[in-house]
Amino acid sequence: MPPAAEDSYRDALTRAEGHVLDWLGSVNSRHVGPTATVEQLTDAFGGPLQDDPIDPGAVIDELARTAEPGLMAMPSGKFFGWVIGGTLPAALGADWMVSAWDQNAAMRLATPATAAAEEVAGQWLLKLLHLPASSAVGFTTGGTTANFVGLAAGRQFVLDQAGWDLEGEGMSGAPKITVLVGEERHTSVDMALRYLGFGHGRNVAADDQGRILPDALAEALSEIDGPVIVALQAGNLHSGAFDPMRECIDLAHASGAWVHVDGAFGLWAAVSDEWKAATDGLELADSWATDAHKTLNVPYDCGVAIVSRPDVLEKVFGARPAYLIQADDGPSDPFARVPEFSRRARGVPVWAALRQLGRRGTIELVERLAAHARALADGIAALPGAEVLNDVVFTQVSLAFGSDARTRAVTQRLMADGVVWMSGSKWQGRDILRISVSNWSTDEADVAEAIVAVAAAIGAVDEMADGMTNA
Repeated sequence: MPPAAEDSYRDALTRAEGHVLDWLGSVNSRHVGPTATVEQLTDAFGGPLQDDPIDPGAVIDELARTAEPGLMAMPSGKFFGWVIGGTLPAALGADWMVSAWDQNAAMRLATPATAAAEEVAGQWLLKLLHLPASSAVGFTTGGTTANFVGLAAGRQFVLDQAGWDLEGEGMSGAPKITVLVGEERHTSVDMALRYLGFGHGRNVAADDQGRILPDALAEALSEIDGPVIVALQAGNLHSGAFDPMRECIDLAHASGAWVHVDGAFGLWAAVSDEWKAATDGLELADSWATDAHKTLNVPYDCGVAIVSRPDVLEKVFGARPAYLIQADDGPSDPFARVPEFSRRARGVPVWAALRQLGRRGTIELVERLAAHARALADGIAALPGAEVLNDVVFTQVSLAFGSDARTRAVTQRLMADGVVWMSGSKWQGRDILRISVSNWSTDEADVAEAIVAVAAAIGAVDEMADGMTNA
């Protein structure tokens, strides 16, 4: 590398390191939400592109300065919006190295270091999650794509069973596949089904916590003549609840169905005996999807697709063009497990996170997140007019504060105050405040501060309402 190029990298990366450390040092004390709008930031980033090059270090300084007011403090221990984890230190460092190495992590022979790290990370995940050791593991962009991979494998399998040549004939004229989904499945399942040409799945009734009802599933299965895929969930978006795995999977398999489990954040419960009953039978499914950038706390983007039949997965995504360097035998190449030929080595930060935590550390991380969710639920439930709407079985808490209007007002005030971030949603016909505890750095002090912040928001809303009444 020419000396000038090496110096350019060193200057840009040194400045980036300083800005990043300043950012990480600020996240727990800053206003959690952004303080500038997209429109304001577009103006700041925009204008005509200049004619001449700019020093790389100066570009990094400008980027950090311009972006700062538009950044959400998602790495903060007081960020409870959506299901977004932070980033473990080893995972962040590994992600930087992945960018610097600039490996196209598609082939074992071309990029053996990243392929090996991902292979080991996959083996560790299967062991931790108590899933079949022979399963194939692919690292995707996120949970939506991981669902896509599992459901694509399911489509291939059930059409193979029906004697249809999917690769040769495509979907036109194929036997109709019925996809059964719980009525409270996550939107990412619907999106994956749409990408695969299924449209909407057929709803199966769920209970008041969003768990699919086995009797309703049995009835739906009895009415279907033809190939079937059943999509279950480990971790309901609002309640955190788990579908009754063993009973549902046994019913589905008795009908010849492929069973896919969307476990974007909840699949990680399988690492701990605390959720042994809730995850009983999980390992009997055919495919599973999760996000490493949620509960495991690695950087975006990193989903994990796990398929119990590697041959089916390779039939979907495998290819052997002459220009690629591939071994004639042994495990499939990484690209044969996901929808991409070219991709970054997103499984390497997973290896680093698991190496940092170890088995006991991973279990402790999951259990600690759930314990903080219970503490938040208990603390907020004691506040005036607050109601916890779900059984707090994992890391999700759904709250209401009386009327929908009062709940919305409390949510808006909480976000405007910026001490913590909790997002609004709608569940079972009610406006709610939803808490997701996903960040490894959240501690007891963050939990206590969050409860105080909710109390302050309630007080401010009630004081405003009293003022309007007395006016």
